[in-house]
Amino acid sequence: MNLLFKIIGYVFTVLFAVGAVLQYNDPDSLHWIIIYGVAALISLLFALNKIRYIIPLVLGILAFIDFVYLYPADFQVFDLNDGDIKTVELGREAFGLLIISIVLLIFAFRIKRKL
Repeated sequence: MNLLFKIIGYVFTVLFAVGAVLQYNDPDSLHWIIIYGVAALISLLFALNKIRYIIPLVLGILAFIDFVYLYPADFQVFDLNDGDIKTVELGREAFGLLIISIVLLIFAFRIKRKL
């Protein structure tokens, strides 16, 4: 595996693990800890070259579908001072899923390309 992608895998392992830890005070924390924890695990397995492309592909697609489902129709900003707290929270969660989706799909296509 290319050294750059190996480093990217490790970087996203750390970022997603930190994201999981930061969810402890969220109202639905267990749900988001699991999501970010799985993304961290897949990133680690990608960096170690120990995962098949189908797993990040399927989970990346599911994360994108969940992004579309969660994205609030009236989302305007990420700042609580400028919007409704429920809309801001849903927007933040949706964009977290979008980031996970993009990263996992890149991993899947990179693994498939190397086969």
